[in-house]
Amino acid sequence: MVMPTGASHVLLVLLLCWVAPSRQELAPLQLGLGGPRRPAGEGRLEVLYQGRWGTVCDDGFDFHAATVACRQLGYTAAITWTHSATYGQGEGPIWLDNVRCGGSEGSLAECVHNGWGISDCHHGEDAGVVCSGQRLPGNSSQATTSGHLGEVSGLTLEEVRLKPILARAKLSMPVMEGAVEVKHNGRWRQMCDANWTRNNSRVVCGMLGFPREKHINTSFYRKLWNRKLKDPSSSQKNNFWVHKVRCQGSEPHLARCPMQVAPPAPHQHACPHGMHAIVSCLPGPAFQKGTGKGKNKTTPGKVLPVRLRAGTHVGEGRVEVLRHGQWGTVCDKQWDLAAASVVCRQLGYGTAKQALVGARMGQGLGPIHMSNVQCTGHERSLGECRFQDAEQSGCRHEADAAVRCHMPHMDFKSQVRLAGGRNPEEGVVEVLVPVQGRLQWGAVCGAQWGLNEAMVVCRQLGLGFASHALQETWYWAGSPDASRVVMSGVRCAGTELALQQCQRHGPVHCPSGGGRFSAGVTC
Repeated sequence: MVMPTGASHVLLVLLLCWVAPSRQELAPLQLGLGGPRRPAGEGRLEVLYQGRWGTVCDDGFDFHAATVACRQLGYTAAITWTHSATYGQGEGPIWLDNVRCGGSEGSLAECVHNGWGISDCHHGEDAGVVCSGQRLPGNSSQATTSGHLGEVSGLTLEEVRLKPILARAKLSMPVMEGAVEVKHNGRWRQMCDANWTRNNSRVVCGMLGFPREKHINTSFYRKLWNRKLKDPSSSQKNNFWVHKVRCQGSEPHLARCPMQVAPPAPHQHACPHGMHAIVSCLPGPAFQKGTGKGKNKTTPGKVLPVRLRAGTHVGEGRVEVLRHGQWGTVCDKQWDLAAASVVCRQLGYGTAKQALVGARMGQGLGPIHMSNVQCTGHERSLGECRFQDAEQSGCRHEADAAVRCHMPHMDFKSQVRLAGGRNPEEGVVEVLVPVQGRLQWGAVCGAQWGLNEAMVVCRQLGLGFASHALQETWYWAGSPDASRVVMSGVRCAGTELALQQCQRHGPVHCPSGGGRFSAGVTC
């Protein structure tokens, strides 16, 4: 074909444009759901791009985008979507912003957005979805792979527990030692101890509400294991799911650790020459036997005292630090789970479930002491982390940082109840205590009953703060099986986790006799 001079260059450019269209945004996109304990099918929306997991900003995100995401995750439909990091703040880049979908797209990658990694959002704006519980038929979900916080075929990796093996561990509350198990398809499955390290134990303990792990000699556990293996009726050897875990020790969740979730080869034993992983944890001061005031021993070094304020439950609140003799807040710039976990561990709790921004636990007063806090996760105190003075960052109290920490399961809630009120948030206080060698429900003497004691009861029940402490409750009928006064002279500091941890009379002494003078609360 004869062409004018120069036309070949034009045609070459046109041909190149035609044969090499950019398919980058239509590449297969992997989605996952993250966040603290939650039902399957809902959570923070996370995206795997260029080998890194990141989040989606809630700007412009709507029900159409949620519908596309839920279908891509293998669910039939979306129920709703969430904004403002409802399921906690994610980590890493914010990959997508201003996502606009029609609702019929097969992948979020097909929707309009700013471009990969182009965003003016922070993780306090992470979007989430709530999908219908029904899965698409024959769907193999493109949800998260091992090493990522989220779901693998419907698994929520935050569901971790210690199954006590020894008799003393079974009697402990909270359970502090046992075999590590994760829930998979409704069944609790064991984790192999192949190359198990103290870093792995540290992460497991943090998730279960403990600040530290404890070295343990597993030789006795090995003897028990070998004995069970010889029993032909034992199913021990077939109960493994996680083959190998490699944590650094700074991860806030076990699912952030690289792991193998199946044997390396088909029909291969999941834990050759191994047994179930055994972990022992050290509780914080508030959860040790005989204590309850929540005091934490200080450690040498750059220890900045920290406290949580304005949280409705124990282990959550606005972060405040003591510097230059004055309590002040922390700015949420770069506030993440690593820094929040340092705070939680310093206070004697586990790792952080959520690192909250935007004064989610209310605005503080006084100075803002810290900004741009950067922690590795191994620090013993927030003061050991890198940070800037907030004066240079232009922070205001609208950006005060807060945390929600993992807490040990103490079953305190089952040891107190309210009776006779007009709603579940009020009534006569009834407690479960040992009486002559057996547990018995009874009333609390109303004499000297005050707001501090009422605050502990409301917190113990998970009902937040107390609005009234009542010394007379003649207008509320208590339970017939709890008419006897079993606790008197109760004096709480207000920081206790349960009424049973407060000071009280040895032998019960209640001249008023309870009845109409039993203690009551309104939460």
